[in-house]
Amino acid sequence: MLDRILATLDESEKAAIDEEELAVLKAVADELLSVPQESLQLLPALQMIQTKHGYLPRLALRMVAEHLAVTIGNVYGIATFYNQFRFNPPGRNPIKVCLGTACHVKGGEIILENFERRLGIKENETSEDREYSLERVACIGCCALAPAVVVGEKVEAYVTPSKVEGIITEIEVRKEMAAREQEKNED
Repeated sequence: MLDRILATLDESEKAAIDEEELAVLKAVADELLSVPQESLQLLPALQMIQTKHGYLPRLALRMVAEHLAVTIGNVYGIATFYNQFRFNPPGRNPIKVCLGTACHVKGGEIILENFERRLGIKENETSEDREYSLERVACIGCCALAPAVVVGEKVEAYVTPSKVEGIITEIEVRKEMAAREQEKNED
């Protein structure tokens, strides 16, 4: 199935698929074999892909349509209707900016704008190197710590525009330290 879909792509579309995405697509092709070929399986199939891979690759949607014998329009209709689905791969460092009432009142929008500027991406996007993804969320349940941000699994409290730079720098330093440690272990 995947080979058939890849064969329909032009050279620029093929070139846009990196190794990570290709691995995800191969896994999706294998996973779809366990999904009954019934149109009622559309939502469960999309949920399975989202759960296992963190997003719905564009070509995976075509694979689902082909497997379930439904139109690509039906697949996109369901995938775009529910906000549980992402269309970009999550970054290794997902950043969720809370814009619930308390965070909004205390400058959450400004914090989001600062992350967008610093990372060079907009909300619901992932950086080209897949290091960061940025998301606006309704509430993280930390209203007393507003404005708050979740980086990975860590809650950052009382975030200010200047703290945004510190959060990113901390991630970069940890990444550099891990790379040096790995290099040291390889020697």
